[in-house]
Amino acid sequence: MRAKYASFTEQEHRARLAEARRLLKEQGIGHCISMAPESLYYYGGYDSWVSVNSPQALIFSADEDEPTIILRDTDLSLAYESSWVEDVRCYRLMFDDIPAIFAAIAREKGLRDGKVAIEIQSYAVPHALGLALARALAPAQIVDATVLMGMPRLIKSPAEMAYLRRASRYAQAGLDAARQALKPGITEIALADAIEHAMRSAGSDYWSIPTELASGDRTAGGHATARNRVIERGDLVHLEFAGVEARYHATAIHTLAAGEPSRRAREVYEIGRHSLAAGIAAIRPGANVTDIEEASLEPVRAAGLEQAAVMRFGYGIGIAYPPIWLEPLQISRGSNQTMREGMVFVLHAYLQLVDEQLGIIQGGTYALTENGVEMLIGGGDVPLDVV
Repeated sequence: MRAKYASFTEQEHRARLAEARRLLKEQGIGHCISMAPESLYYYGGYDSWVSVNSPQALIFSADEDEPTIILRDTDLSLAYESSWVEDVRCYRLMFDDIPAIFAAIAREKGLRDGKVAIEIQSYAVPHALGLALARALAPAQIVDATVLMGMPRLIKSPAEMAYLRRASRYAQAGLDAARQALKPGITEIALADAIEHAMRSAGSDYWSIPTELASGDRTAGGHATARNRVIERGDLVHLEFAGVEARYHATAIHTLAAGEPSRRAREVYEIGRHSLAAGIAAIRPGANVTDIEEASLEPVRAAGLEQAAVMRFGYGIGIAYPPIWLEPLQISRGSNQTMREGMVFVLHAYLQLVDEQLGIIQGGTYALTENGVEMLIGGGDVPLDVV
């Protein structure tokens, strides 16, 4: 049976595609070759991570034609089991001219010398492939569709929220396992194993970023992954990992202590906690993301640690494939976006004191609902968790 493992109805996918077409027309763009795997899933229902080594695309025009999925022959059954799209075509890797095939399909749909949208900021479009596509599509002009195709994903439907809440439950299982397993003498890798085993046992799909975990003198590394370091009594341990349902990610962020930490560690943690709370308090529909990050920095500046706050305060999250789980919402200075009801996002207060070999991160995944900001999963604004 076709689309046996579909995550959404064909009707929801077609409504999303209609919105993408509306945006294309607004920009005067006639065609799209969508190659980011999160877009293929969001619009076409096609669930596959293999863009990293096998180009694949959803090709459609701004008109009402039926879309086409083109993929490697090895992955044909993956489209049949997940996608509503009827026109699915294949190529043979190492034998067929993939850019030429993509261009030929676009021309079947009326592309001549106009604009064609491609998510050129996606890892699924490496430089060499992008150059080859530009040659194959000439004289048509490639325009970047990374934001255009990504922005509709920021407002979550009820069905998407249901997946995110289930993903949050998987992440909660990981957080509970971390609290239970953490003790002096355990290694970081063993702690990561306990977290990941708990999430998989609860039913989680695979996550698109490795479990980030650092302890003791490694905590100043914001994106550190677990090593065979033995966790010592009094060490801080900070965690960032995601539960996943139907490719929707809910990220847990938390700092724990393996026994009573140093006075300085507690002090830095409290500054980060106040930063997180101040940023959350500034979030409401219509709020500018710059103002939110500025609010989060006020407690940090008061403590003289602004130079240690090196991460953006937040970003959008939802559908994700390796190697990232970020959506095009940036809750940061330098962006001019505004918050809207229905958005789901990761928030984190992060302080990195490299000279002191000390760092904390605190936050989680939140939703902006009609009732305000709701934390779906994470440590949040709580006193330091000493286990």
